[in-house]
Parts: sequence; C-alpha cells; structure tokens
Amino acid sequence: MLDINKAKDYFMNYVRQFDLTNDKIHLKLVHTLEVVHTTEYLCLHENITGIEKDLAYLIALLHDIGRFEQIKRFNSFDDRNVDHATLGVQVLFDEGMIRQFVDDSQYDEVIRKAIAYHSLYKVPEGLDSFLLKQVLLIRDSDKLDNFRVKNIESIQTLFSISDEKFYSQRVSKNILNDVENHRLILKENRHNEVDMWVSYFAFVFDLNFKSSYQFIKDHDYIHRNMTRLDFKEGLKEDMLFVEKTCQSFIEEKCCK
Repeated sequence: MLDINKAKDYFMNYVRQFDLTNDKIHLKLVHTLEVVHTTEYLCLHENITGIEKDLAYLIALLHDIGRFEQIKRFNSFDDRNVDHATLGVQVLFDEGMIRQFVDDSQYDEVIRKAIAYHSLYKVPEGLDSFLLKQVLLIRDSDKLDNFRVKNIESIQTLFSISDEKFYSQRVSKNILNDVENHRLILKENRHNEVDMWVSYFAFVFDLNFKSSYQFIKDHDYIHRNMTRLDFKEGLKEDMLFVEKTCQSFIEEKCCK
C-alpha cells in the first residue's frame, strides 16, 4: 500500500522552495490539497477502495506538480508557455522525484499517464480499465475544485488582467455555440478572458461520475460563480445563458 502521509510531507517540502507569497503559487498549493479532498469525496460515493483509492489520492497530490515550476518561470497558468502536465511528468519521472513519493515502480505508468492525461481535451482511446478509472477520477476531481477556485479568486489572479478589461469583453459566438451543444471547449478556440471563464463552466459537459454532478449541485457552484461577478448588459445576457444551460445539464445528470 502507498504511504499517503509520507507523500504529503514530501510534497509540502517541495512546494516550500517556491514563493508562497505569490498568489498563483498559493492558489495551486491550496488547489492541490483540495483536489485530494474532492478525490476522497468521489472515492467514498463511488465505492472506490484499496489500492485504487490510494493511487487516486497520490495522483491527486501530484497532478499539478508541474504548475509550480511553470509559475516560477512564467508567472502564468498559460500552457502555451509550457504544458504543465508534461512538465509535471518531467519533474517526477525524468528527474526521478517520483521515488520520493512512492518506493517502488509498480504503478509508475499509471501515475505517469494519469498526470499526462488529466488536462487533455479528450481521454485517449484503448486504455485498460484500471488506468482509465484513475484518469477519469483525476480529471473529475480537478474540474470539481476548479469551481471552488473560480468562486474565490480575483480576476487579476486568474487572468492577469484588470477587472475593467475583463468586463469590457463579450463571449465569442463559437463559445456560446459549444455551450448550447454541451461541448467541452478547446483552449485554442477561446479568444479572450471571458471565453476562458465560460470554458470552466463547460467542464460540466466532461464529467464522468454521477457523484461529480451531485457535488456541483450540492455546492451550488454554477449560480454562486456567476453571481459573484458584476456582469452588465450584453455580457450579463451571455452569462445567464451559460448558467441556465449548465444548470439544466447538471439537473439531468443528477436525475439519471
């Protein structure tokens, strides 16, 4: 079995080498620990136990480890600078840090691929059932905590722009079309920061467990995240459409 407490201790020691006063570093530290919590929620409600649960916890702890080096280099979450999942795999496996988190290599490929695949637009086909479950768990857990992050973090921290610039934009028509058709939004199809904001809500179209939908519903994250920002006129109309569409989709999934 995996020693999760030992892994958490080493993770915290690793993160302390970065500037914890940087809002983006702090955000990703808290996000990582919260993704562990959402993973616990999913494992409990989906009856995932034993080594599957332990692996899910470890992958949750390590899934964004590349973010810290990314922020150190670029002070940005923009994967066009460097893909954070690829960087995480490099840090853990190419540099050998994985042995600090788990003693043997039995599950290395599962951990490696789950981290590599956690932020892809689409899960690769042909994965065996054991690996697929881990990939789906971290993808859902990561998305679920993103709703918490968007409920508390400032526009400046999230997008590195002013509130004034953010509110001056409109949601692109292709993005609204994706929402209407219940499609996850491709990063390269986003044209501005409000498109990015909407793309996070579209995460609901790519969840894999019924308990994931219930988690969002129980926390009322869609409505809370929309109403915390001061949208006006046309942008407000866009956002009300996104909110209504996402809420209806969640209700449908929870009732199945």
